[in-house]
Amino acid sequence: MKNIIKTMALASAFTLISANVMADHDNRDYHGYDRGDKARVTHVEPIYRTVTVTRPERECWDEPRRHHSGHQSYTSTIAGGLIGGVIGNQFGGGSGNTAMTIAGTLLGGSVGRDMGNRYRDVDYGYREQCQVVDRHYREQRIDGYEVSYRYHGRMYTTVMDHHPGKFIPVDVHVEPRRSYY
Repeated sequence: MKNIIKTMALASAFTLISANVMADHDNRDYHGYDRGDKARVTHVEPIYRTVTVTRPERECWDEPRRHHSGHQSYTSTIAGGLIGGVIGNQFGGGSGNTAMTIAGTLLGGSVGRDMGNRYRDVDYGYREQCQVVDRHYREQRIDGYEVSYRYHGRMYTTVMDHHPGKFIPVDVHVEPRRSYY
């Protein structure tokens, strides 16, 4: 019975010791040195860099245009051709008479068309024209953070790619002091 009690006591002691060792092992490396702690951040300063950004933008303007309203009528061309043919027929004789009639008809038709177009309604308006152009802008972007922190009374500075918050994790390496006696 005494052996069972001794064995149970010894097993309990080993269990307590191993649990304690395992709990301490989380903060120590294989040499027994502390490997991680946290330090209080005292100052954070963003580090900026200037970049050029290209953005497409729509650019529009009003362009004048000339538009003839109404439909095109051939009445003035036909009337001009008839009048020109009658006048051309009055000149020349024989086969020259036919040539002058044809010339008068063509010339009269052209004059009639020009006169008819002169009096048509013309609408001067504007038409919106647009195009896409690239606009270049320079802007500041955060490239990192210069972080100052205090650990065991000493000040340190490092550069990080993100804002650390109130505390920064630090690696701690402990070595025995070398004594020269």
